[in-house]
Amino acid sequence: PQAYNIHVNGVLHCRVRYSQLLGLHEQLRKEYGANVVPAFPPKKIFTLTPAEVEQRREQLEKYMQAADPLFFWQDPTLGGSETFNSFLRKAQQETQQIPTEEVVLEVLLSNGQKVKVTILTSDQTEDVLEAVASKLDLPDDLVGYFSLFLVRETKDGAFSFVRKLQEFELPYVSVTSLHNPEFRIILRKSYWDSSYDDDVMEHRVGLNLLYAQTVSDIEHGWILVNKEQHRQLKSLQEKVSKKEFIRLAQTLKYYGYLKFDPCITDFPEKGCHVVVSAGNNELNFQVRLPNEQIKEGSFKVTRMRCWRVTSSVPMSNGPLGSSPGKSEVKLELAFEYLMSKDRLQWVTITSPQAIMLSICLQSMVDELMVKKSGGSIRKMFRRRMNGALRRSDSQQAVKSPPLLDSPDASREPMAKLSSKLTSVSLRGISHSSSANDVGANDFHGNYAFEGIGDEDL
Repeated sequence: PQAYNIHVNGVLHCRVRYSQLLGLHEQLRKEYGANVVPAFPPKKIFTLTPAEVEQRREQLEKYMQAADPLFFWQDPTLGGSETFNSFLRKAQQETQQIPTEEVVLEVLLSNGQKVKVTILTSDQTEDVLEAVASKLDLPDDLVGYFSLFLVRETKDGAFSFVRKLQEFELPYVSVTSLHNPEFRIILRKSYWDSSYDDDVMEHRVGLNLLYAQTVSDIEHGWILVNKEQHRQLKSLQEKVSKKEFIRLAQTLKYYGYLKFDPCITDFPEKGCHVVVSAGNNELNFQVRLPNEQIKEGSFKVTRMRCWRVTSSVPMSNGPLGSSPGKSEVKLELAFEYLMSKDRLQWVTITSPQAIMLSICLQSMVDELMVKKSGGSIRKMFRRRMNGALRRSDSQQAVKSPPLLDSPDASREPMAKLSSKLTSVSLRGISHSSSANDVGANDFHGNYAFEGIGDEDL
């Protein structure tokens, strides 16, 4: 039977058969009612011709596209369909052929300390986060202020962000299936607004985690420090005045930002090298122009009308059946930005970390929307009230819009789970060639988008 690769975040997440997707469809119909769930591509009695196989793959992709906003946005209290999430988790485990058993998973803290937790291979992200918190004695009401991130360690002991671990994956399976010891799971704070540091610093363990992260970000050069500030920080460190150390750090440039590896942008012109940092509701660019001049500027998240992640897999030119090398998958994040009162412009960042950039933008928007609605961030972080609320309150406000036409028609849209901040594609597994891999087009409309009046310019 025809199988389909489901790629999430440009990584093979799982492999499923038509019958499994049909089973998911039937479960969703039971849960939501037949009139809500889109129509499913029909069963065929006879063997499918190659053209029908491709047609079915396209129909399944469209099905997932239609189903996704429905289940994730229909009812914010459901916070994303648990049926959908558990289907993806189970399929991930089956594809990687990892049996359910007790294992020890190592999670890093910012200071390099290793926390070993005993979990099940089938534990989802939130279970692992709670296990780490309980091992560290982090109180329940602070757990939601932190997240687990998949990172890749670099030679100099620093690390590069791959993505924030999501609720539809199993952290143990995600990290071991990469078969590379450079990939690690790290615990870091998950919010952007540094005023929430106060909540975290009320508790000894929260304070220690925040302090370790701040020291590490300064050592890696993510936070800018001049000589005098460096001297002050050093003396606070010697006195072990952790709160004062953090208070001083909060006043520094790039405090609370995530720094990305150097990459390429088309702003202000094609092919510019750029270092992007995300924080303070903006993407900050340090661009090296062709004349070697460095320019710095910021794009505010409230002026991004929408953004999307695209991944393009070059068509294989080689003999049939030769699959393109891993390095050839190109990920891009493009956002449409309000440059002036009525001028929108697309800005593109070409980076293997495009998914992580998209996750950062989405979580900034989520946080802004919660504040706007007068909601409490603590409540947004209580992800598991009686097991019902599994996503933040903000999702009421941040709805995924219909897919707009892509300005670049050469990139095909791919079935997406945009609410999960991911691009999901279905690829038919055929024996002839890899040419039926499609490019991703994962689209996010921004509900925190604000127009600007003349006075803002």
